Amino acid sequence: MTNAAASPMVHARAPGKINVFLKVGAVLEDGYHEVATAYQAVSLYEDVRAYPADDFSVEFSGSIDTSGLAVDGSNLAIKAARALARKAGFRGGVRLDIEKNVPIAGGMGGGSADAAATLLACDALWGTEATREDLLGIAATLGADVPFSYTGGTAIGTGRGDRLSPALAKGQFHWVLALAEFGMSTPAVYSELDRHRERHAQDIFPAQLQPTVDANVLQALRAGDPAMLAESLHNDLQAPALHLAPGLARVLELGEANGALAGILSGSGPTVAFLVQDADNALELQVALSASRLHVVRATGPVHGARIIHD
Repeated sequence: MTNAAASPMVHARAPGKINVFLKVGAVLEDGYHEVATAYQAVSLYEDVRAYPADDFSVEFSGSIDTSGLAVDGSNLAIKAARALARKAGFRGGVRLDIEKNVPIAGGMGGGSADAAATLLACDALWGTEATREDLLGIAATLGADVPFSYTGGTAIGTGRGDRLSPALAKGQFHWVLALAEFGMSTPAVYSELDRHRERHAQDIFPAQLQPTVDANVLQALRAGDPAMLAESLHNDLQAPALHLAPGLARVLELGEANGALAGILSGSGPTVAFLVQDADNALELQVALSASRLHVVRATGPVHGARIIHD
């Protein structure tokens, strides 16, 4: 059994993500959909500070409203800490202070980043000496996006999105993110996709049972070419999300009318990610969208996954 370590506090950080490509196939036996996605980790971060404690607790702060977040055992960060404690035979607890900057229920994997950073922080705090494979194994049990939040960079995700293979990406991509004042439920958006397919009699043909990432996306990432990537951005969840939240269509139109190479909903939305040519274009678009009273931030990718921060 592992006993309490002497570390007074451990600080870990993990990034949010953008799905630059997301194709959705059939529903699997576990209720998840088969997907093929290209993830890019971007420079909006969740900061987790882990302190020794006898039980498990979490508090939130940050640049966004966190008042609606669960702080009980249903919180993904608490689940992550408890899962590691069980695996390691650790008998203590942890107090988690999480500074959130990734939109909540925004399609950018903020909760997954919390969980990934928590795994890394608790491993260091408790001295459990878990391997990378151990932590990725726990991450996969917590949610489809948690393993990528741990690894970061650029990767292809298959299965539920948790089977990862690294993808080569050259240079830096510049994004302008329009953050909504509301969140969207990922299960609700997937359900709307299923209803949309039923309404339009879109059968899932055998070729779609195991969807794949378009080769043009991989080529654009390898080339570090934002214009080429803009032509290949795709998200099967965008249409159902727009059906549930029609106002997002206007946001997409505004961005593309003000110089974005392309816009896409990230994951299940409602965050709209605009790809631009360079940092100057990012600033210009941020100013233009802010003038339309949108909450806008800039980000770049790819960035590293979860890591310890030495304060």
